[in-house]
Amino acid sequence: MDSILKKAKLAAQSGGRPPVAVELSSQGVLAAASPGLDQTPVYAFEALPPNALNPDIAEKNLRAPEVVAKAIRVALEQVSARTRSITLVLPDTVVRVFVLDFDSLPAKAEEAIPLIRFRLRKMVPFDVEHAGLSYQVLVQSKSEWKVLAAVIPGPILQEYEAAIRQAGYEPGAVLPTSLAALAAIHEEEPVLVANLGELALTTSITHGQDLLLYRTLDLPLDANQRLQEVQRGIAVAAAYYEDKLGARPQTLHYAGIGAGGNSTAEEFARWIGGLDLSVTDLAPRPETGAATALGNSVSLAGIVGALAGAA
Repeated sequence: MDSILKKAKLAAQSGGRPPVAVELSSQGVLAAASPGLDQTPVYAFEALPPNALNPDIAEKNLRAPEVVAKAIRVALEQVSARTRSITLVLPDTVVRVFVLDFDSLPAKAEEAIPLIRFRLRKMVPFDVEHAGLSYQVLVQSKSEWKVLAAVIPGPILQEYEAAIRQAGYEPGAVLPTSLAALAAIHEEEPVLVANLGELALTTSITHGQDLLLYRTLDLPLDANQRLQEVQRGIAVAAAYYEDKLGARPQTLHYAGIGAGGNSTAEEFARWIGGLDLSVTDLAPRPETGAATALGNSVSLAGIVGALAGAA
C-alpha cells in the first residue's frame, strides 16, 4: 500500500490535496476544512479518553477503534467537511522518514519503489515489504538522486485508515505531522524547524524544495531528562545547519507542545532557555475559525500544512 506520502510536496501545489484534514493523536482528533478558495479554514477538536490511541510503531495503536472513529466523525461534522476524501495526519512516532541518496532511480514509481524498499530493509524495525511507503524526489541530476521516503508498518496504517472509513470518510492522503507541517513554510531561504510532540521531537531544515535534515528523536518520560533531550536535539540541529550552510541559524520555527502542555513559541522558548535562537510559531493560532475549543496543548502546524495547496 504505497500511500503514506501521497501528494506530500514540501511546498504544496494548488489542488494537490483534499480541502479537509484530520490529525490524530493520543489527546484527540483535530479536524480542519477550507470552506472555499482563499477562505479561512474552520477547526474543531474532539478529545479522546486516555489510552484510546497509543502512537507506537511496534504495537497496536487504536485500543478503542470505535471511540476513535466516532471522534473523527464528530470533529469533521463540526467543520462541515464538503468532501469524503480527507488528508490524514499521523503522529511522527508511527512513521519513519528518511532522506536517501541514489546514483540513479527509475522514473516509474512501480520500478523505483522496490529499490527504495530494498534500501530500507535494514533501516526500519518492521517488515518493509508490506509497509505503507511512498517517496518524493528532492534533487535530481546526472549523478545524484536525493529522495525523501516515508514508511509506516502496514498493520498500523490499516488501523488508521479503517477508523477513517468507519467514520464515513476516505483517506485521500496520509502524512506524518512534522512532514505535513513543512508545507506551511513558504520561504525559499533555509528554515530550522522543531516540532515537539508528547513522545518525540522532530527537527528539520528546509531550503526551498530541498530537505537538508529530518530527524525524529524519541523522548524519555522523565521531565528533566525530556528537557535535556529536547535542548540537545535542537543544539544538534542548529550545529548541522551551521555546518551545511556556513552560518548559524537565527530563528527556530516551532510547532507542538511546550512546558505544561502549552503550544506557543513564547512558552517553548522560556521552557528550553539558553539557546541563542529567536523562537517563532510555525503556524500561529488563528483568531477566527475555531468551531470548538481547541485547548492550549493542541498544535495546528501539521493540519495547517496538510491544508496548504488544497483543492
